[in-house]
Amino acid sequence: MKLAEAKTQFIQEWGTFGSKWGVNRTMAQAHALLLVSAEPMSAENVMEELNISRGNANMNLRALIDWGLIRKTHISGERREFFYAEKDIWKVTRQVIKERKRRELEPLRNMLTEVGEGIQEESPQAEEFKKMVNELRKFSSSADVMLEKMVKSEQQWIFESLMKFMVK
Repeated sequence: MKLAEAKTQFIQEWGTFGSKWGVNRTMAQAHALLLVSAEPMSAENVMEELNISRGNANMNLRALIDWGLIRKTHISGERREFFYAEKDIWKVTRQVIKERKRRELEPLRNMLTEVGEGIQEESPQAEEFKKMVNELRKFSSSADVMLEKMVKSEQQWIFESLMKFMVK
């Protein structure tokens, strides 16, 4: 397999994985393209490589910047902005965890607190509802603690813990 073919396949598959993870396919493809690029790329380069419009490229590059997965840079003598991806996969993973926590887990925890504390009614159904919401709050709180430890930890600690867990 030639490099161009392998690169195209990687970008396409990364886009497919991204859509399964709840991320826009084009955003995941742009991230994949920047991950495997040896040099920073302009929005025009991204447009050409992915065969997408300028608006689509700019929107997805902004989203990747918002997620903290890519950064802008300037190249001397160039007026255009260039973009590059974080290449340390552990840093990428931690950044994705932070963003998913912020976008998904925190709103869930807030909603569970609000609905759990909002029930004033006393009935078997209300008690069951409160019990289930409380269990979900405990679980989401534990998940939050675990994810926060992952975000703050070094790679070695996580891999050692996972290996111990998998071997047992």
